[in-house]
Amino acid sequence: MSSFVTPEENDAPRTTTAVRWIIALNVLIYFLQVTVLGDGVERALGFQASDLPSGWWRALTYMFAHNGALHLAGNMYVLWLFGPRVEHAWSPGSFTRYYLWCGLGGWLAHVLFFRNTTTSLVGASGAIYGVMLAYAMRWPNQELYFFGTVPVKVKWLFLGYLAYDVVLGFAQPSGGGVAHLAHIGGAAAGWLYLRTPSGQHIDRLRQRVAQVPDLPDETPRAIPRSSPRPRERGNEVDEIVAKSKALAATRRPPAPQAPKPPAAAARKTDELNLVLDKISEQGIASLTLDERRLLEEMSKKLRDR
Repeated sequence: MSSFVTPEENDAPRTTTAVRWIIALNVLIYFLQVTVLGDGVERALGFQASDLPSGWWRALTYMFAHNGALHLAGNMYVLWLFGPRVEHAWSPGSFTRYYLWCGLGGWLAHVLFFRNTTTSLVGASGAIYGVMLAYAMRWPNQELYFFGTVPVKVKWLFLGYLAYDVVLGFAQPSGGGVAHLAHIGGAAAGWLYLRTPSGQHIDRLRQRVAQVPDLPDETPRAIPRSSPRPRERGNEVDEIVAKSKALAATRRPPAPQAPKPPAAAARKTDELNLVLDKISEQGIASLTLDERRLLEEMSKKLRDR
């Protein structure tokens, strides 16, 4: 296998937290195996049917030990190839639980079909098959360059590997040194995990909620009245102008004012008012001759109208 044909949606980092830790732990154990501890590592961490029930913990440790550099390199390369994008879609914790679950599935298949064998079960292949399955189920049409030359979709690549293990696993029960049925068991465990409700969904929800920052409570405050938009303000002005024009059109013209009397008539009116005031205060007998003439003159004008 080779690296990905770069897709538009492949925004996952090249390495992720859980994948780095798993690779580092496998490499460290193999380093101790070849430098210090020797074959004792395989015996201490690998699983045999005779280890049950006292050595039950080897059902987990077997997947971190390998029986050769090529065995280790192949598994870690496939984990590096498929794991980061799956972990990026889930979370480091969810991916780690899924990885261990698939490894346990591989261990269970080995126990069921190779109970009487004395060969130790080692290697991460069962867990790796689970990771490949998760990738193939989520991105089935993603293409890889098989052997660096032939583009092939992930779903067909995975099914091809699985069919190869099925044929050899049942054709050669001893496996020829390769635990083919453990590979199938890891894929089966992954399929069950992905097809049933699991902690992965809860963990994904928790991860999304954790990304939302907590905002402090704010004291209530009055909401300012928003100013009208320019178009709304223009409509209001147009409406006011239209109403003003309509009001001006319906308003009646002012009545014509009576012509002002001439100055002489105004003066006689003032004199008559003074005469009337004098009569009111002192009586008609107090009037002078001129005042009597003015009173008679004005009375005659009123009678002639």
